[in-house]
Amino acid sequence: MWRKDRGALAMDKKKRAMKANAAIHVRRVQAADIPQIIALDAQVTKLAKGDYWNDVFSRYGKRRPHERFFLVAELPAEGVRPRVVGFIIGEIRAWEFGSTPCGWIFALSVEPEIRLRNIGTALFEAIAGKFKKEGISKMRTMVASDARLPLLFFRGEGMMAGPYIQLEKDLD
Repeated sequence: MWRKDRGALAMDKKKRAMKANAAIHVRRVQAADIPQIIALDAQVTKLAKGDYWNDVFSRYGKRRPHERFFLVAELPAEGVRPRVVGFIIGEIRAWEFGSTPCGWIFALSVEPEIRLRNIGTALFEAIAGKFKKEGISKMRTMVASDARLPLLFFRGEGMMAGPYIQLEKDLD
């Protein structure tokens, strides 16, 4: 019974997401998008990191396009250029600590006021499609254990704990 209900819920979610995603356009980042990315990130993190985002664009928006993906979601705006409302960044990493090649997501953000409009899902599905196109069958990310919103999002997209444990040490 649980599997049947869970499957039905997943189908309902997918149908709702497809309907909501009709207006969302996901594409590769362009240089003209970077000011909007900086503004969105500053809105979410409360820090303007222009140099950082220009460097990320240089590394993930321009180089090795079959391994690195910097995608933006945009919504149409009346009478003006569509506005960037979210982004996702990831890359194919191979052989780290014996891991087979897999897709890694290391950044995802959506404008806070419109987070329940399936923009994150559209971005997630788009990067998953890019990884699949390159022959990748597994996707990973890392989330802080107390970061409830990203944990809920990624779990809602079907991600779960993997076989690796993150370790750290203070270097003071």
